Amino acid sequence: MDADAALAKVKKLYAELVRRRPTIETLDEYYEGEQPLEYASREWSEFHKDRYKGFADNWVSVVADAIGERIRVTGVEIPGARDEDAKKLWADWESNDMGEQSSQGFLETVVASRSAIIVWGSDDNEPEASWEHPSQVIVEYAAGNRRRKLSALKAWVDGKTEYAILYTPTALWKFQRPFDGVKVRNGVTENGLEVIGTSVRDFTDDGRPWDPWQPSDDDEWPLTNPLDEVPVVELPNRPRLLRGPISDVQGTKAMQDAINLLWAFLFAGADHASLPARVVLGQEPPKLPILNSDGQKVGEKPVDLKDLQHGRLLWLTGQNAKIGEWSRADLKAFTDVMEIAVGHIGAQTRTPAHYFVANKGLSNVNGETLTATETPLVKKAEEFDLYSQRPLRELWRLFALVRGDKGLAEAARRAHTVFANPAIRGEAQLADALSKKKDMGYPLEYLMELDGLDRPTRERVLEMKRRESEDPDFAEAVKRLVPGSGDDE
Repeated sequence: MDADAALAKVKKLYAELVRRRPTIETLDEYYEGEQPLEYASREWSEFHKDRYKGFADNWVSVVADAIGERIRVTGVEIPGARDEDAKKLWADWESNDMGEQSSQGFLETVVASRSAIIVWGSDDNEPEASWEHPSQVIVEYAAGNRRRKLSALKAWVDGKTEYAILYTPTALWKFQRPFDGVKVRNGVTENGLEVIGTSVRDFTDDGRPWDPWQPSDDDEWPLTNPLDEVPVVELPNRPRLLRGPISDVQGTKAMQDAINLLWAFLFAGADHASLPARVVLGQEPPKLPILNSDGQKVGEKPVDLKDLQHGRLLWLTGQNAKIGEWSRADLKAFTDVMEIAVGHIGAQTRTPAHYFVANKGLSNVNGETLTATETPLVKKAEEFDLYSQRPLRELWRLFALVRGDKGLAEAARRAHTVFANPAIRGEAQLADALSKKKDMGYPLEYLMELDGLDRPTRERVLEMKRRESEDPDFAEAVKRLVPGSGDDE
């Protein structure tokens, strides 16, 4: 690939990345509670819309967080390989703070349908991994084979400069160009100016040329890729055949919009009709006399309606005058519909009912019933773990390639990433389950894995057990402090 071909590839991938960005940005905004008021009539919106701008009864974040908190990597295993090899890969995971990065990355994958990881080597050939936002990274696959990566692009803005890095199996092509500081979403700038006749793609990629960019610490341009493959891993959420990955919150948006509108209706109703309203019938509007300097009546003026609204006493003199009343509005109709809508969100997204405070009747359920209600969410998390195995195998393989260990890289093709059990149980329930599995003959290390311990903690516990077995005094002390700890394994 020469410079012209690389630039053409940058433009092609950048155009597709820009096409994705509005959807990704909208999903992120909905997760954060920035949800515009939809479905209102034009007449109602003209008077009320700005009154409720910024308000959202945000259930989108509940849906995303419910599964996000169930996904946690606790180790890596390589069937048929030495345990030391798996320890090396896990050490690279920890040295890159991937526990924290993965928590953010998995959540973004759930919200925006995908995320990406870029792996490169430091000056001393230590793997460096960064989890990337899907609005900045795109991966190109071979036609008909989504397991074969052809290239990847990362594009981002820093100050008044926009940067792009094209990753290919042989080189990294780096470009830059001036950034005018104007961002457009759905044809409107961030300052609210409408861009007439200009699409998001046209305005964002308006023909400004990309120039070669060679940072001071790069010895060449393009930068040679010693890994011989694209060092970018894409993590999709529930990918489908021919349709791509799916956001867990995309289908929630419509019901979320309906709930927000119902709240706005309820607030408007509470403001205008939540209290009984009285009306005067058969009586002209009260008037006050206008007096001259001698105290004589020279005219009349109507009483200020605000004074009537806030006054405690109204004197009626007309013989036909009487008081009527409008009953207060029943706002329960809105809350009933909202409760149904929230229930639909739970059913559609497989989120347990007790995650939604609007659901009633769950305060006195027992542990077994609560566990049963979480089964759909647990299965959903297990599906995520399954779909993540292949991308994470690529990650482990890239760690090994950065170190120049091709044997380990080949073994990593069979790596299995260990996730914590997504089922959340009480301590008593979990202890009972582990005890029964122990009686069935399950080894201690596997039981610790089921207990959610990561690899370093499991090794620490096993070392404690070894010391305990080799030191009779230590074992006796532990037995006195912890009843039952001296039982045979």
